[in-house]
Amino acid sequence: MKKGEVAEGIVKEVTFPNKGVVLTEKGQKVIVKNTIPGQKVSFLVNKIRKGKCEGRLLEVLENSPVELAAPACPHFGICGGCTYQNLDYEEQLKLKERQVRELLCPVLAEDGKDFDALFEGIKRSPRQFAYRNKMEFSFGDTEKDGPLALGMHKRGSFYDIVNVGNCQIVDGDYRRILECVRTFFGEKRISYYHKMRHEGYLRHLLVRKAVKTGEILIDLVTSMQTAGFDENVVLEEMKERILKISFEGKIVGILHTRNDSLADVIRDDGTDILYGQNYFYEKILGLEFKITPFSFFQTNSLGAEVLYETAREFIGDAINAKEQKKRNVFDLYSGTGTIAQMLSPVADKVIGVEIVEEAVAAAKENALRNGLSNCEFIAGDVLKVIDDIEEKPDFIVLDPPRDGIHPKALEKIGRRMGVKEMLYISCKPTSLARDLECLQRYGYEAKRICCVDMFPGTGHVETVVLIQRKDT
Repeated sequence: MKKGEVAEGIVKEVTFPNKGVVLTEKGQKVIVKNTIPGQKVSFLVNKIRKGKCEGRLLEVLENSPVELAAPACPHFGICGGCTYQNLDYEEQLKLKERQVRELLCPVLAEDGKDFDALFEGIKRSPRQFAYRNKMEFSFGDTEKDGPLALGMHKRGSFYDIVNVGNCQIVDGDYRRILECVRTFFGEKRISYYHKMRHEGYLRHLLVRKAVKTGEILIDLVTSMQTAGFDENVVLEEMKERILKISFEGKIVGILHTRNDSLADVIRDDGTDILYGQNYFYEKILGLEFKITPFSFFQTNSLGAEVLYETAREFIGDAINAKEQKKRNVFDLYSGTGTIAQMLSPVADKVIGVEIVEEAVAAAKENALRNGLSNCEFIAGDVLKVIDDIEEKPDFIVLDPPRDGIHPKALEKIGRRMGVKEMLYISCKPTSLARDLECLQRYGYEAKRICCVDMFPGTGHVETVVLIQRKDT
């Protein structure tokens, strides 16, 4: 095949996270994203490297037998936020389970293990829709010089923004806020921030809402380019417009964050409180957590309960099986300490290590709020900090970022620390497969595996693995 060629084929399978393997009539295999098994599609070949072809989806010529006639979200296919809204939820779960299986089976086979003997299935999210507790919307336009848009990036586009007034992965309060803010700034004719020219004012709208408490935090993120209007007057008017809305939840804070970064990311160069406070509270498994605009917290609160119950069951059973009720547990890459606090009932002491100092401060405050005296949190790089901790771990929990664990840190954990059991919580199965292969070389083996779907409609999935030394 040649670059620029248009071709057709049938999607035979989809590998993680959303890479469709299309087989053409000539028997050629081409990777085409945003497809599902069984579809007949046309595509444009846009990349050929080392004999492998990649294509950009042009059109679905024939639907898959398992495809829904009409996705629940009217923005699906245009908005880049979701991947599998056109699949029944049970089919989504089967697809994610199959992708994890295909990634882990070869790794486990090298160690003489059978995936099916260890796998305990995939647990569904308690909610398929309206499950997110955080959204980052972007200002822009749907077409060049078009009216102001506020929503998500168009699928496959870095610049175009899609209005998502009927987004289904959030509840009605998000949609009310979105429409209010977009309409307000459209009336004011205040420009959005142009990524190429680095000009304009409006950048992002961050909305967070707790599922259990109903508390809502809103943060308008802008540049510092205020020529042509009185910023204080405009922000006051925006605040009053929002507060007139009737919500199912309760607004506890409206904020304004300045961000002059050239990159298209949300960065805090200073935040003012326009109304209320700069935090809200969420509850998970009976514990309460204070959450600020930029602190990490699982975006599916009810799904997080399923994930943490699974983790607590795995570590609890491992401890009780050896009749060792009191143990030192290290929670590495602990973030705001959510997992550490969930595990505190099944441990003598939990020590969390996290490189982000703000997250560590939040973890300490939340542990104090929840009356947990057996949790300690340390700020620093896992690779360096674990050498300085006086206590020795009996059990290690690994919950790394999407890219997994640094090879040097993994070697130190696997070869030198010598714990009998570990729990690996992964948000990216490709990283898990790579790290699990290393841990097997260091003398560990997988004992239990379970997936938890935290992100319905998307290609992401969490995987929990209990790992044990082979000589125990």
